[in-house]
Amino acid sequence: MSAELQTQLLHILDKDGSISNTSDLKIEGLDQLDVFSALKSLESKQMVEFASIDKELWVLTAEGTDIVKLGSHEARVFDSVPEGSEGITIADLAAKLGPSAKIGQGKAFQKKWVAKQGDRLVRLVSSITDTTKADLQFIQQNGIHEKNDVLKDLKRRKLCDKTFYFLNLSYLIFYLPISKILSYSVKKGLNFSTVIEKQATDLTSEMIQSGSWKTEKFKEYNFEAAGLPSKGGYLHPLLKVREEFQQIFFDMGFEEMPTYNYVESSFWNFDALFIPQQHPARDLQDTFFIKDPAKATELPDFYKTVQKVHESGGYGSIGYRHKWNYEEAQKLVLRTHTTAVTGFMLHKLAKEFKPFKPLKMFSIDRVFRNESVDATHLAEFHQVEGIIADKDINLASLISFMDTFFGKMGIKNIQFKPTYNPYTEPSMEIFSWHEGFGKWVEIGNSGLFRPELLRSLGVDPGVRVIGFGLSLERPTMIKYGINNIRSLVGHKIDLNMVEKNPICRLEKDSSSRAFEHIFIED
Repeated sequence: MSAELQTQLLHILDKDGSISNTSDLKIEGLDQLDVFSALKSLESKQMVEFASIDKELWVLTAEGTDIVKLGSHEARVFDSVPEGSEGITIADLAAKLGPSAKIGQGKAFQKKWVAKQGDRLVRLVSSITDTTKADLQFIQQNGIHEKNDVLKDLKRRKLCDKTFYFLNLSYLIFYLPISKILSYSVKKGLNFSTVIEKQATDLTSEMIQSGSWKTEKFKEYNFEAAGLPSKGGYLHPLLKVREEFQQIFFDMGFEEMPTYNYVESSFWNFDALFIPQQHPARDLQDTFFIKDPAKATELPDFYKTVQKVHESGGYGSIGYRHKWNYEEAQKLVLRTHTTAVTGFMLHKLAKEFKPFKPLKMFSIDRVFRNESVDATHLAEFHQVEGIIADKDINLASLISFMDTFFGKMGIKNIQFKPTYNPYTEPSMEIFSWHEGFGKWVEIGNSGLFRPELLRSLGVDPGVRVIGFGLSLERPTMIKYGINNIRSLVGHKIDLNMVEKNPICRLEKDSSSRAFEHIFIED
């Protein structure tokens, strides 16, 4: 269209010498934006010169549109007053015309079409011309009016206004007036011709080799033209919710654990956490085992303590009474939980700090389970985990912390249910009442780490550790209204969803700060 329009404009200029107003051109489907684009291209070749012509554009309001259909308020009042001296009562007029009666009476009096006699209105003239309707019809058809005083009066009466368009900038919407219609006057330029020669836009290696660049006509660069807006990266909904969780932990004085090891030995993933070597989680159906390399080269120096606790017990436990296998503990796996990191950090800190220093730590990272994929489960997901280590803490301390932690997310109504975990005793599942589902739903798991686990890792006697965990995907799906986890992560994800979803803001309870000084004295 642009090349064809350029040729049309050049032939009109060749024939007429100039174009006084491009809005007067008899070209079907002509758009002034297309005209501007064509003229700018021709101007860059110095084939034409052009200037813009501004013209105000007006539209009718809803009330103005009604007047075009039904007549002005004052004309409706005049038409409702019968001929003769009897006229019509003001009450009857109001009942007949409604709000239009009150609006129209003043204008009808001003124009001396009707007069008031007692409580009645009578005609003063036999006929009228509804100039208000006629003026609005003209604006509706042409978008303009030649008389500024008429426009001013109609705008004051809120019957017409300048047109508006929407400008959407991120989350802000502005309504900006289109105060002008642009058209253009055109005349011939220095290089005017009816034939448009194609100009080169790039200097190529072929031009340099052949020497054709010496005679080639190049298109001039417009150094003032705005470049295309660049699209930056966007945070994934999981990262937005993760950031919220991190801030809650940091607000409560937690430190983040390093969780960069996706591959762990079975020793750290299972054995050090007092999970028996015959546990179902250690089957191929539940865990991803690494093929190459298949085994860790060596185990930590305290593995014999762990072996003893598994085989014959210790620290108040009778153990699992089975033969502990060194090679089984060497097997490399994709970690099934971030508790493997927790065990490593407890052992590391127990060696570094004597006596043991109270601590609060958390981790949020990926874990892997060999399970069937469906709308709510993937083989890879994120686990949110936290621990608190100190003396004189117990199950009541855990319940108090859970109440405070979830309270910071706006979750107030929670309950606890006893459960079994290999490495915590007692253990509790955490439930919250979901108004939408109308039932209690599980939101996490928790418990006190077993003495067999802690003492084997070198944690001082008397030190207790409470821990808890929950997923990251479930609260993200609930927060963003996603009902299929495969729409949240994986190859089916909609990148527009990632771009358009807002920042996550959990309904945190800023007044719930009681926990921060209960257990840990920094």
